[in-house]
Amino acid sequence: MTNETSTADKAEMTDETPGGTKRPGRPARHHWRAGLLRGGIELRHLLRNPKEMSGHLSNVVVALLIAAYISDDVPGTHTPMAHLVLAGFAAYLLFQIGLINLPQILVTEREEGALLRLRATPGGIPAYLIAKCLLVVVMAAGTLALLLAAAALLVDGPLPRGPGDWLTLLWVTTLGLLAVVPLGAAIGAVLPNPREALALIMLPTMALLFTSGAVFPITSLPVPVQQVASVFPLKWMAQGLRSALLPDSARAAEVAGSWELPMVALVLAAWTVLGFLLAVPLLRRAARRESGSRLTARHRRAARSGALSA
Repeated sequence: MTNETSTADKAEMTDETPGGTKRPGRPARHHWRAGLLRGGIELRHLLRNPKEMSGHLSNVVVALLIAAYISDDVPGTHTPMAHLVLAGFAAYLLFQIGLINLPQILVTEREEGALLRLRATPGGIPAYLIAKCLLVVVMAAGTLALLLAAAALLVDGPLPRGPGDWLTLLWVTTLGLLAVVPLGAAIGAVLPNPREALALIMLPTMALLFTSGAVFPITSLPVPVQQVASVFPLKWMAQGLRSALLPDSARAAEVAGSWELPMVALVLAAWTVLGFLLAVPLLRRAARRESGSRLTARHRRAARSGALSA
């Protein structure tokens, strides 16, 4: 564990007054303060980690390369297909950070004993979730801003055309992250270990990428596939971002012939509520199940596995 992480844990675990007496209960403002402090420390750690930063940059590069080699228009419109792909990739990057990166972070930290420490921390789970939400939101906003700016400069990519479109971009991004971050936390609470986490998450996530209209018009897919995709948040995140980035003429390529922004908000809000209802109890359950003996046993298994693979 790094000194920064240790500092965050200490800040989160402090529950005494200056005189040394125990507080009867920690108010919500202390959860927020501990969570924001821990989140800030984790952000600084992320920015100092070139390996993690390169992973996010590579996703942007892939999106730009794909857009650079697409020259057709969206069928039935004069909108470049590259613009539709960039809008879809923007949604997918937000989705990926919440549903792939976050569960992996949680599983890894559980293996390192973070949840065991949370057992002894009053209000530890809410503060932990606040820290992770801050980390993910900043990662996602930075990646999205980098993608849109680089696309506009390098491949004539789309940007919002007025205040209304910028507002749509803001609320769709915010609500989309709220829909996937708690869900990612819930998934991270039940995944077995870091090695299996990526394999278990990547396949369904990639399937959603190709069935949610993120990389080509959803109307080109069979109707049953469209119906299944409409259950999940990625389809609506991509549709909401297309409404902010593409001209109104591109609505002709949508299933309903319109952006359906009220439905976008409704579906993403429903996933937000579901995610929060799942995340907190699952993380608390995972924390209750943690013990020193479990942590030691996992470390021994990891050591044996590393020795065998070496």
